[in-house]
Amino acid sequence: MVTDPIADYLTRIRNAVMANHRIVEIPSSKMKKEITKILFDKGYILNYKFEDEIFPPSIKIALKYHPVSKMSAITQMIRVSKPGLRKYVNVDRLPRVLNGLGIAILSTSHGIMTDKEARTKNIGGEVLCYIS
Repeated sequence: MVTDPIADYLTRIRNAVMANHRIVEIPSSKMKKEITKILFDKGYILNYKFEDEIFPPSIKIALKYHPVSKMSAITQMIRVSKPGLRKYVNVDRLPRVLNGLGIAILSTSHGIMTDKEARTKNIGGEVLCYIS
């Protein structure tokens, strides 16, 4: 039993990047699927596959590396809102990660989205993590 599944998700990806793995397998949930889709859309991961037909369901993520320097597209992943201390922000206080070069992933009343999408929709929410 994992008390913080999002922190476990981020830690598995962070450990796979540090070990230069190409693929990481993570237990699946709806929130993790949405975060994975955002990471793919923003270019932080190469590809993903949801394996729901097997038990337990999992997510396979292909990590993205630079072809020459072998540097990962993901340099930093920070969990912001934790089960013991939730971090909520309104639209006026939405964070900017690396002055707009990174992304903050938020859980809002309209679903999981990035800080830029939340600004355009003019809504706030719970800050889940920072990715850069």
